Order: sequence, then structure tokens, then C-alpha cells
Amino acid sequence: MANIGANFIEKRMGEYPEGTAANAGISNYGIQHEFADPSGAKMKAVVWEGKNKVKVAETAKPRIIENEDAIIKVTGTTICGSDLHLYHGAVIEMQKGDILGHEYMGIVETVGPAVKTIKPGDRVVASFQISCGTCRFCVQKLSSQCERTNNSSVANAMYGHRTAGVMGYSHFAGGYAGAQAEYVRAPFADVNLLVLPDGVTDERALFLSDVIPTSYNCVQDTGVYEGDTVGIWGMGPIGLFTAKWAFLKGAKRVIAIDSTPWRLKYAKSKIPQIETIDFSKIKSVPEELKKLAPGGLDVALECAAGEYPKSIFQKIETTIGLETDSSDTLNEMILSVRPYGRIGITGLYTGYTNHLNIGAIMQTGIRLIGNGQAPVMKYWEDILNNYIIPGKIDPNIMISHRIPLEEMEELYAKFDKRDAKDGLMKVFVATKFSNSSSEGSPQLSSLKD
Repeated sequence: MANIGANFIEKRMGEYPEGTAANAGISNYGIQHEFADPSGAKMKAVVWEGKNKVKVAETAKPRIIENEDAIIKVTGTTICGSDLHLYHGAVIEMQKGDILGHEYMGIVETVGPAVKTIKPGDRVVASFQISCGTCRFCVQKLSSQCERTNNSSVANAMYGHRTAGVMGYSHFAGGYAGAQAEYVRAPFADVNLLVLPDGVTDERALFLSDVIPTSYNCVQDTGVYEGDTVGIWGMGPIGLFTAKWAFLKGAKRVIAIDSTPWRLKYAKSKIPQIETIDFSKIKSVPEELKKLAPGGLDVALECAAGEYPKSIFQKIETTIGLETDSSDTLNEMILSVRPYGRIGITGLYTGYTNHLNIGAIMQTGIRLIGNGQAPVMKYWEDILNNYIIPGKIDPNIMISHRIPLEEMEELYAKFDKRDAKDGLMKVFVATKFSNSSSEGSPQLSSLKD
């Protein structure tokens, strides 16, 4: 984290007791011996090897540690744009050998003695964040702010509160072994696993783990209303489905902003009414948006992340550690919305930024809304029962590839490059436990050249 806010963090570190994360201390290479299945069984898993380097390694199969745990045979996992921040080493407290991956589904193999509703053989999807189910936020289904599943004192110092633990997302998020693996331990299984009906295919179920609720929360939490004109920065899978939700919530226009032409073309092919801007070909995004939407956008939604600076000053400051996140995109959004417009931040920002146009926020009454990590459990049953099952949304529109777990090293490298010839959007990653591809979903293929 360089020296950003170092004095602030040092001051705050001692103000809060350590949390009660269910697996505090899991670290080092893969699954440590004391957390391994006593049978000695092994599994394949994707481990972080350092900046811009991952590999598929053999490590120990996990065991039940707490009475509320379950062990899941993973039948589907994926890579997320936010995984790239780990890949780049942009998220603090990564350790060599950490198992990556926060989105998964599978079949329950075993459960702990205190698990009441989940049973072996259940087909389940998991929330990417870990909820205890009993703290003041979890009882409101605001699972992203669970008070008991992240023991990071650094996160507590930076944010003034402990956010929930997250599967496979560094020790800053609790140090939980991730789900880009053949097996995973699911803490608080009754709370964090959703049993799936037989009629819902794996491809339509997997993304209830993160992408679908996260994009829904972006629209719902910021507030997109009938007749709104909406701008969305970033047309990865989150941005694509945010556009889908915006139209379903009544938006009159949705304008997508990205610098990757094939992603804009992909979005147009899946959502024909969307309008697009390639910001690499214009001088000013706010000026272009004011031409398209005189008076400004009603809503601006950030689905890109703070890791990607545009201006030379921000590039220098992030490179030498004077900030963790760039304010370039946020400043574009501030200048693009109408007075009293709304800005929602869903793309990952982890620390501190410089040069934010705070005066414009105050002077024009703009609502700057941190959408947080989406509280998955607040939405996933509603989305499953009222949107996926009736066919109002189809997660298949964002699946571009299906690959085996063994090719995750290639996937990370290609996903990071965003090359048009690869055309990678959301990828369904199959394990030895996966079913065959369902109708309407890509067949298993190889990324190896």
C-alpha cells in the first residue's frame, strides 16, 4: 500500500479488537496441513505466485474446520474482473500460494454437525462474500458488511468498519481459500449457500454468486427510474448486465463508455438498443455525453475500477504509490451528470485517490453513492425466482467461453489483455465434477495457442 495513509492506519489499528473470521490464519501455500482433509486427498487449485503470475497447482483438499462448514465439489467457477486486481498485486495482503476465486457453484459433499438446512447431494450456488447470518447487518441481509467474517485490522483501519470476508480475495478480506479449485470449504453453509432447483442450468445459476446480484445492486442502490438516461463506464460482464438491468428498470437510454471496441460491439449484439462511446477515439467523454444527452445524464454508473488511470498525472501517482486508485473516471462522471444526478460506484476501489472534484459534488448537489460489495443474499432469491426462472434475464448472454480449470493460467493472461481475437467476457470454468454444457451455452474449448 506504499505509504498512503500510513499515519492514519497506525493510529486506528489499535482501536478495534480482532474479528472472529471463521478461518483466520489460513495462508502460505495452498491449504495448510492443519486445515487439510485427514485422508491426504489432493486437489487442483489456482494459486497466486506473485504479481501477474498464477498457476494451477496440486494442494490439499480442505476439511471441515467449524461446525457450520460444508465441503463443496466445485462444478463451476469463473474469473472476475476484480480478480485481475489480485493478479496485478493491486490488492494488499496477498500471499504467495493463496488460492484464488470468489464465484462458484457445486455439489455438497459433506457438512458439519451444526448445519441444519444444507445436506450432502444438494446442488448449490455460493455467495462470494461470507455472512455469519446473525450480526446486525446479516439479519438485514446486508451480507457484504458482516461483522464476524473478516479479521483484517488493516481493512478496519482504512474503512472504519470490517467489511465481510470474501472467498479467495486476499488476507485483506479474511484470508479464505478460494473457489478456483476442485473443492472448497464453505463457511456458515446454511447462510452462504443457495439450493438450486433442477430446472436451472449450471450456466444460469453460477453467476448468482456475484455478477448478477452485483450488477443488480448497482442499478437498484443508485436508483435507475422510468425514463432515465444512464451512462455506464466499463463494458465488461458487470457493465453489460448493469445495462440489462437498467433497461429492465425503465431507463429510456443507456450509453456505454469503454475503450475496447470489441466489448462495445459485443454489448450492442446482446442489447441492440444500447448506445456506445469508444473513449480512446474522442477528446472528452463529458463533452461527448453532453452532445448525446443535453443537460447531462440522470445516472452515471462506474463498472470499471480505480486501478486504471487515464491522465499522465494519475499514472505517475499510482505508479510511485502516492495513491491506490485513480479519480479520472469519477471526475468524468461528475462532469457528465446533471445537477442532483446520481453516481454509483461498483467498480473496485480499495484505498485512496487524489484530485477528486469534490467542489462539483457539493456545488451541484450530485449524489455520490458507494454501492459497496453487493449484498448478494438481499437479492439472489428474487433474481432466481422472478427473473432467471421466468426467462426475463438470461446469464448466457455474457458467457463467451467454457474452459477446463487446468487452463486458468492462460485464462488470466488472456483475460488481462482483453484482445479482440480472444473475445473473453464471462468464462465458465469447468472441473472434473462439471456437467456437460447446456443448450445455448458455449462448448468446452481450449485457450492454448
